[in-house]
Amino acid sequence: MAARATIKMTDSFSVTAGAPRFDSLLVVRLSAMGDIIHTLPAAAALRQAFPHATLGWLVEERWAELLCTLRYPRSGRRSPQRPLVDRVHSVNTAEWRHAPFSFNTWLQMGGGLSELRGIQYDAAIDFQGAVRSALLARWSGAPIVYGSAQPRENAASMFYTRKMLTSGTHVVEQALALAGGIIPTAIIPTTVAEAQVEFPVDPDAENKIAGLTADMKDFAILNPGAGWGAKRWPAERYGQVAKELAKDGLCSLVNCGPGEKGLAVAVEAAGEGAARKIFCSVSELIALTRRARVFIGGDTGPLHLAAALKIPVAAIFGPTNPARNGPFGTRSMVLRSASSVTDHTRRREPEQGLLEITVGEVVAAARKLLQNPVAEPHIEEPK
Repeated sequence: MAARATIKMTDSFSVTAGAPRFDSLLVVRLSAMGDIIHTLPAAAALRQAFPHATLGWLVEERWAELLCTLRYPRSGRRSPQRPLVDRVHSVNTAEWRHAPFSFNTWLQMGGGLSELRGIQYDAAIDFQGAVRSALLARWSGAPIVYGSAQPRENAASMFYTRKMLTSGTHVVEQALALAGGIIPTAIIPTTVAEAQVEFPVDPDAENKIAGLTADMKDFAILNPGAGWGAKRWPAERYGQVAKELAKDGLCSLVNCGPGEKGLAVAVEAAGEGAARKIFCSVSELIALTRRARVFIGGDTGPLHLAAALKIPVAAIFGPTNPARNGPFGTRSMVLRSASSVTDHTRRREPEQGLLEITVGEVVAAARKLLQNPVAEPHIEEPK
């Protein structure tokens, strides 16, 4: 069975009376991992509202496994291997930008866009709000392109045929608000509804992770990596957390993404046998995360995956705002220093406020989540 995370839509999920019905819709959210996960509840709401429509998703190839397992067809009847969308369309914009004049680049672009346009989607919804995503939404050939009236990149609005006002503090709420303007009131109530978020189930990944964790009764996932250095709590402190959790009989697995081997090795060394690094594909990380007792990490994609899978989360925040980007829809404790200031500058060194969060505070948060199954999400400021 696919793991499900039930997300309740609040009043910020507004709807428009007399909104049109569609036979086909294209979701455009290219990257990154956390942002795609934050868009899943909105896509699930569209699926619920238009159950017989063809729902497609345009995504970077790197993150396509969040929607469809690698060995399963990208289009056709939905199944646990592709539970949400009818079609997955992928692009590789990073590679295209690296070699813009390559014959292979033009071949990939031409083939991918031709396939996309061939579906003849009734409408496209750009949840990313960037120029490249808005442009691709327009290139899809959909006669209607929805987007926020205040996109992340202002120039993106040039490519929208319908600009919509959105509300909500958290990015999940903002995405739901954008979807809500498309859904007829006759289909979704104006206040509270439920959208089922399902991740693909890869049998090979499930079997591999089941074997790797067979000797562990319970384990925590430690995730020292993040998109940039300012968000990374020191790896050595994660190792110390692992040592403390081992006293409670809890094993710690260190998730190691591309380019993060050095961080994982540092955690292992500081853990002195209490932590073990593990390299996972996206499908394997899904399988691993749904088995974890608790997730400990900063503002990064694997944290948001854990939250969507309803795994308790001890979140370590520094320069990013947890009210906007924090764990959504799960039991969580967010630690953030009162001295931290929201700043998305991609600095290499950890933000000073992040360094004020101690090992003891993180361990205490994890233990509270493990001992209190009904703990409510809240933010703790280090003293």
